[in-house]
Amino acid sequence: MKISRAKIVHHQLKFKFEAGTSRGTLTDKDTWYLQLFHGTDLLGLGEAGPLKGLSIDPVDLMDHELQRICMLLEGIELPQEMSEAIELAEQLSSEKFPSVRFAIETALLDAIHGGKKKVFDTAFYNSEQKIPINGLVWMGDEAFMQKQITEKLELGFECIKIKIGAINFDTEIKLLRSIRSEFNANQITLRVDANGAFLPDEALEKLSILSEFDIHSIEQPIKAGQIDEMKKLCKQTPIPIALDEELIGINTYSEKQNLLQTIKPQYIILKPSLIGGIQSTLEWIEIAQENKIEWWLTSMLESNIGLNAICQLASYLKVKMPQGLGTGQLYHNNINSPLTIANGEIYYDKSIDWGLI
Repeated sequence: MKISRAKIVHHQLKFKFEAGTSRGTLTDKDTWYLQLFHGTDLLGLGEAGPLKGLSIDPVDLMDHELQRICMLLEGIELPQEMSEAIELAEQLSSEKFPSVRFAIETALLDAIHGGKKKVFDTAFYNSEQKIPINGLVWMGDEAFMQKQITEKLELGFECIKIKIGAINFDTEIKLLRSIRSEFNANQITLRVDANGAFLPDEALEKLSILSEFDIHSIEQPIKAGQIDEMKKLCKQTPIPIALDEELIGINTYSEKQNLLQTIKPQYIILKPSLIGGIQSTLEWIEIAQENKIEWWLTSMLESNIGLNAICQLASYLKVKMPQGLGTGQLYHNNINSPLTIANGEIYYDKSIDWGLI
């Protein structure tokens, strides 16, 4: 079967609230859907959702790049298996547009499975598996963050991730103390994400203070690119460190090996849209496992189209620990989907239909 037509649809997602990070506040996010057709039938659907200010994708060139991809896809024979789809996506795309590569991979895999939003044939897609996720608490003033924490606990989350680094550190410590005064580490797992907010000369002291609260891990305590400082920090830290932004723009297998073998982090965070898609994610996992480094998957604020693909990838990889896949409820105008969150888990409820693009 040939791909007779490929089409791009742009969509601007609108946050339900001002989503604060140490890099600034988000109110909307642009995303692009890659649609593959055979005649009038929709064969496959993928999402390219770069995050401005974080992704290396030049957002102002996304339309041009995706139109180029559409021209290359039209008229070609649909791959028959995953390895062929991955190889084709690599051939057509550029390392400068990692989110585009992810969109091509997932659109092709969806097409291989019949155009039913099925990227991998897993227990998750078949509604048999629930994936544990962390409840995400965004930065804001103390009252806003405390409100989110209370909501996440009431919703049954047993793993909570709190973004820190934007408000007063003492206030953030107060919030963590309030959680630990009610729930110990066996009851609630706490993750924190600094998004590179700490300075290298203050990071170890702050990590020591945070360690009093039985923190599971801290993501990217200092800004990416400070390799020697991060290596030293990972060696001395009282809290396991997870690399996140540090992985951006590291493309070749040898570059990935060198980074992990040099820094020796305790964890890495894998966002397929950010690091170059499925194949790149599988490479990072292989290298991490060789170096006894643990990992988990996180969405990058995609709509439910991209989130669905990452959930299915998580199921394909047989994940056990809580993943960062609870972002589908952030937007006023997300695409309606079977993705459902309850009691700190996400699952695919086939009784719910997909909305239209």
